[in-house]
Amino acid sequence: MRRLTDGDSDAGDHFAAYFGNMLFLKLRVRLRSEQLIEDIRQETLLRVLFILRQGRGVKRPEHFGAFVNGVCNYIVRERCRHERDEAWEDNRVDPIDPATENPDAGLINADLQRKIAGILAQLPEKDRKILRAIYLDELDKAEVCRRFKVSADYLRVLIYRAKIQFREAYEGGPSPAAPDPPADPDPPVNPGKE
Repeated sequence: MRRLTDGDSDAGDHFAAYFGNMLFLKLRVRLRSEQLIEDIRQETLLRVLFILRQGRGVKRPEHFGAFVNGVCNYIVRERCRHERDEAWEDNRVDPIDPATENPDAGLINADLQRKIAGILAQLPEKDRKILRAIYLDELDKAEVCRRFKVSADYLRVLIYRAKIQFREAYEGGPSPAAPDPPADPDPPVNPGKE
């Protein structure tokens, strides 16, 4: 570091070769443009030398590598912020308000919500509760398993069946992809008829 500070050309060449290589390997992972990588690498080396020659910077030589890395990180953030600001000013496009894009969007969404609520009301209670928990309340599947006291494997079956019921109600008839339900091996016994 003392030789770099004093302007020793051999130390400068070694510094540029060693840290230039490390900076290139670091930057090529983060940046796509070879020109930008080279610019940031050169800027980092120049700033480090400038800081050292001003007598500021690293107090302990064992932290020199971390110091160079920190300067590089700062320059990358500085460049990306500058480019993002320029891109925003040059190519600024006002965001589109969905309500102005389609004035009927609110009515369509409200109509769809009423239709979904009506279909859910037609479903068996268990199917309705499972679909509501998974898709409307967006609960974690582990939480749904806990609430319904079922395993994760059986929850998949319940969701599949509930979706078939929903699809049939939505389309107004049985779903073509829906398989016939399996025959119940133990039909319920009517206690009043025995």
